[in-house]
Amino acid sequence: MKKLQLKGLAQALRASRYALFGLALASGVAHADAVEIQVWHVLNGANKAEFDKLIKQYNKEQKDVEVKLRDFPNEAALQQEAASAVKAKKAPNLIQLSDNHSPEVVAEHKAILPLYQLLAKYPIKDLNWFLPATSDFVRDNKGRLLAFPWMAEVPVMFYNTTLYKKAGLNPSQPARTWTDLQAELLKLRDVADIDCPYASSEQVSVHLENLAPINNQLYATNENGLGKAKGTPTMQFDTLYMRHISLMVSWKRSLLFTAYSGDKKSDQLFAKGECGVLTSTSGSFGQFLNTRSLSFGVAPLPYYDQVTKTAGRPFVSGAALWAVEGHPQAQEKATANFLAWLSKPVVATEWHQQTGFLPLTEAAFRASDVSFYDKVPGAHQLIASMRGQPAPNGRGFRIANYERIEPVFNAQLQDAFDGKTPPVAALNNAAAQARSISTQR
Repeated sequence: MKKLQLKGLAQALRASRYALFGLALASGVAHADAVEIQVWHVLNGANKAEFDKLIKQYNKEQKDVEVKLRDFPNEAALQQEAASAVKAKKAPNLIQLSDNHSPEVVAEHKAILPLYQLLAKYPIKDLNWFLPATSDFVRDNKGRLLAFPWMAEVPVMFYNTTLYKKAGLNPSQPARTWTDLQAELLKLRDVADIDCPYASSEQVSVHLENLAPINNQLYATNENGLGKAKGTPTMQFDTLYMRHISLMVSWKRSLLFTAYSGDKKSDQLFAKGECGVLTSTSGSFGQFLNTRSLSFGVAPLPYYDQVTKTAGRPFVSGAALWAVEGHPQAQEKATANFLAWLSKPVVATEWHQQTGFLPLTEAAFRASDVSFYDKVPGAHQLIASMRGQPAPNGRGFRIANYERIEPVFNAQLQDAFDGKTPPVAALNNAAAQARSISTQR
């Protein structure tokens, strides 16, 4: 009897083992059945860490879709690899592309699946965009959304509140005009005794592109290239630009403006606490937020009160996730599912608050904790000011071949700030080269 019981126990254990083995197989099959999508991006630093965190959360919350991330050192490397992948029919599902101010041209590429087409098949429910009117950088001339504006941002002014206090300045009331900012920079230099009163990253965006809408002027003819008139829009750098670049050059000579770059290089100096004021883009917020020794505030870019009574709004630009054509229906559906998850208020809110990119949806803005904004003086007011309809000169701009024009502008600004070329000559050179490039095919 005892032998029979032991025999029965052994059979039961074997059956249990087979059952567990079968369960493991079933689990493996279920995991294997998850639809994999690839997302290629060029995020770095704190923003990359936050994106990695969200993707891990997404993959953990459900088993139907698995997102694989691949990061690149720069967009040129991403685009080169993407071109090869498309040719080999191994393209990713989503790629990050920066605003080239000709989104219709990007959307016409055979490898691109315009977002409005994807969402027509797999709509995202209750999607109320935070910036429906100012997300023109990813919309065509019919207002249709071409890409997912996950990294939308605006140029802003950051300032070190500790250094402001040291200079005897009020950190809750930073300068609103360039004239007032000069007075603050002098105190940062002379009273706080710092070597870098003012630094600028993204100098083309700050000192050329957005100088126009901030001062309620057009950046280019034909309503910034968005009008109905035929012909190539052109840029004419008038007395506003001549005055501004000349002022920046005088600040450079006076040791008020000591660091500038066409990329994010100057951000590093501000993060180290070496500079009192920095003009950069709101997407730098995450890096500064994760720098424990840094106390900072954020404000709109300064304007000239001799030009306009009230400041205008800057252009919304940045980067977006573009869907890639040529994938099976299951992957297209999975891609839409992933974008819908990114659009959820709780997810979009965390992304906005941890990176400084603009809220993706109205719900994300409303869900943002006011106490969070209170940690950074001026943050809530700045973001709230971006709601509603922009003025016609602040909707964005369309200029052909702008990805080739922008490096020319950057080089001319660099020469002007370095004292190699007089400001007026640098601006005239920039405008002439831009006219030539924009008409090339």
